[in-house]
Amino acid sequence: MTTDNQIFEAIRRDPANADFTAQGWDPLYHIEPDATILIASQAPGRKAQTTKTYWNDPSGDRLRTWMGVTNDQFYHSGKIAVLPLDFYYPGKGKSGDLPPRKDFAAKWHPPLLALMPHIQLTIVIGAYAQKYYLGKRREKTLTATVKNFRAYLPTYFPIVHPSPLNYGWVNRNPWFMDEVVPALQKRVARLIK
Repeated sequence: MTTDNQIFEAIRRDPANADFTAQGWDPLYHIEPDATILIASQAPGRKAQTTKTYWNDPSGDRLRTWMGVTNDQFYHSGKIAVLPLDFYYPGKGKSGDLPPRKDFAAKWHPPLLALMPHIQLTIVIGAYAQKYYLGKRREKTLTATVKNFRAYLPTYFPIVHPSPLNYGWVNRNPWFMDEVVPALQKRVARLIK
């Protein structure tokens, strides 16, 4: 059986990641053998990458609020795993961070997921993760996919990215805080025990 440490070292040694390794960056993800919740998102932000702590930024603060968990539960409960579509900060784009590299998740998610047999819910954050995890089942827009979140339960729970860049989206879609967030908190509370 392949271990987490073996996979971690294989990711670091992969020639596709040589530039990141040369900068002193390690792949940033988190697995827990007893995890019941997986957070699937785009890629680490710059602060998360440089501090080597996933979701260590205002987006992470907001995500924990939406999930209804404390920092201690998020980082130390043993019930939450984190697999972005790319384990390295991709750089800055015109309106936010660059997208995750193509095919990265297809290569590294399956062996890591195999180490976490108790995942019951995958929180699918943002359009890139929704495309990868929901595929053709997703709606034509991110907004429609998130609004129709019940169609993906109990396995998947699609949400918008909690980035400050999306404050406007949240304000324009009050149903998200009224309906989606309470449903997410209820589901997370059941699985984090």
